[in-house]
Amino acid sequence: MSKTSLLMKKVSIALTSGLAVSALAGCGSQNADRPDKPKNDDCRDWEFDDDEGVWVCDDSTSHYYHSYYHGGIFYPTRTALHASSSYKSYKSSSKYAGHTSSSSKSGFGKGSSGGFGG
Repeated sequence: MSKTSLLMKKVSIALTSGLAVSALAGCGSQNADRPDKPKNDDCRDWEFDDDEGVWVCDDSTSHYYHSYYHGGIFYPTRTALHASSSYKSYKSSSKYAGHTSSSSKSGFGKGSSGGFGG
């Protein structure tokens, strides 16, 4: 194996390792910033909505199925959630765990431009 191909192999391994580590680190920090999963008897299954930064009831047997949950209150629609003064305050705070307009438009598969071939 020539020096060039050996060097390219090492660079390739280093880049792949770096991407894997940063992807794992990103996932961990995202979960750490989320509010605690609700402990509510009215819903037994929850999914986190990354766009809104709140939990959504995913229990198909619950009256609150697909409702947004913030500050101890169920909101039946996204519009109702956005109208809440409590949610507005949360969204503008440093504790907001949802995507911001800049972060939701970057990264792999998000239509970003630049880099190789972009």
